[in-house]
Amino acid sequence: MTKTTGVGRPRASGAAASKREARLAVLDAAGELFTGAGYAATTTRAIAERAGLRQASLYYHFPSKEDILAALLEDTVRPSLEVAGGLSTVHAPVGTRLWALAYADIHLLGSARHNLGALYLLPEISSPRLARFRTERAELKRVYGALVAAAGVAPDLLGIRTDLVFGLVESIAIVRRDQPELDVEAHAVEGADSVLRLAGLGEPDAELRTSARALLED
Repeated sequence: MTKTTGVGRPRASGAAASKREARLAVLDAAGELFTGAGYAATTTRAIAERAGLRQASLYYHFPSKEDILAALLEDTVRPSLEVAGGLSTVHAPVGTRLWALAYADIHLLGSARHNLGALYLLPEISSPRLARFRTERAELKRVYGALVAAAGVAPDLLGIRTDLVFGLVESIAIVRRDQPELDVEAHAVEGADSVLRLAGLGEPDAELRTSARALLED
């Protein structure tokens, strides 16, 4: 559901790392530097050094720093889209499916190795290179909107409620930035509960939460 990847850092002087290991090392190093030092202040040379690679090796995997950013951001959305796809095939009440998606999504953003959701605020988000990320994020928001609509929200309020639901889910990145030691599980549960309230579905009970978690384990 909300798996994170612990990435090793192969050294240039050691045994040759596989292409996959090297790529993951670059992403891990970039994620750490982008969320720590800042995107603008981070150079590809610094990323390569942190990953234990030569700069030329980094360019083999990613032609530019923006390509690295795109890959990192796409990885913050695709797992949730996969969850959404799985939920679309099950027969369960809309509230149960909406709770499950919000819970999984908050967990993904809140427990990933680096707080990549905070990068959503970068001005580079509008870059053409990040078009696929924007498309996938828009598709995820569309899924939330469809569930909110199925919950019975009036058409004239649907856009606003969807914006609020989506913003609530993604706000975990800001909370995490300000509270690095936050209780992700507690935030995921309360956040998913709040999503249902915004959708007009009332206060979820323990049975709904249990059923929603079961959907994520299937």
